[in-house]
Amino acid sequence: MDDGFLMEVCVDSVESAVNAERGGEARGSVRLVGAGCGPRPGMTASPQVPAGSSCARAWWREEQPQAWVSRASPTPLRSRCVLLEARPLGVPPALLYAHLFPLVPFLPPGLLQVVKQCVRVPVFVMIRPRGGDFLYSDREVEVMKADIRLAKLHGADGLVFGALTEDGRIDTELCTALLAVCRPLPVTFHRAFDMVHDPQVALETLISLGFERVLTSGCDSSALEGLSLIKKLAEQAKGRIVVVPGGGITERNLQRILEGSSASEFHCSARSARDSGMKFRNPNVAMGASFSAPEYSVKVADVAKVRTLNAIAKNIL
Repeated sequence: MDDGFLMEVCVDSVESAVNAERGGEARGSVRLVGAGCGPRPGMTASPQVPAGSSCARAWWREEQPQAWVSRASPTPLRSRCVLLEARPLGVPPALLYAHLFPLVPFLPPGLLQVVKQCVRVPVFVMIRPRGGDFLYSDREVEVMKADIRLAKLHGADGLVFGALTEDGRIDTELCTALLAVCRPLPVTFHRAFDMVHDPQVALETLISLGFERVLTSGCDSSALEGLSLIKKLAEQAKGRIVVVPGGGITERNLQRILEGSSASEFHCSARSARDSGMKFRNPNVAMGASFSAPEYSVKVADVAKVRTLNAIAKNIL
């Protein structure tokens, strides 16, 4: 992409969305950056995924034209996007993303509305009726369609979903139906792609269906390990679809991934843990599953990390 680059930042709160945007506003760097929520090498996820709250992911594109001004800063900001996606209550993002986005239904409309009020970025919503695989029943399809309509009603600027057949191919019939509900908004096929039987055939299918982007770790446990396939997919795409590397991308490996894949868009994580503000703490109770994050530790998007990732990408792209 000649007019800049795009990053994705996973956030699970309004605070994280704001921090991600702040990190992208640093002078001398891309105005907005994003980080991702791909899998961490060696991590596994419990098959028991409780229903619950939501997780947000922010991403945006730097473009030469159409700069705008943020409420928080008079500095012109490039257009960019925020992606919101549901996350089960009590399940830490690292575990979730290690299991290919085992997310639960549509995020609360209130979160979508408040994030849009606090940041000046278009909002993309993840459509995921449950955790587990990407083979959906008729009732789950109805849930997905309803969630798409709700997302559009509450101001979403784009959607993200993925669906497969039982033999590991893109479910063209279902994707066609869901795309029709999504339009005219742009749509990304998420990392369900990494579970397909033949990624190169699957890529052509996504192109023919009209997806604008596909997020992938190269069908491996991380984007670094799947780097060779990501490069092949990008070469195969020839600009017909944007291949977005994602999964375990950090400031330590971002340069290698960008240079090795020739990608101009990527998906990474920029979180740090901070201590809870709670003074009274009950050590005997954990909200959610036994593998949940520490009750009194909160992970939020780190402004400094976002800026670092931004600077790395700026120097390369």
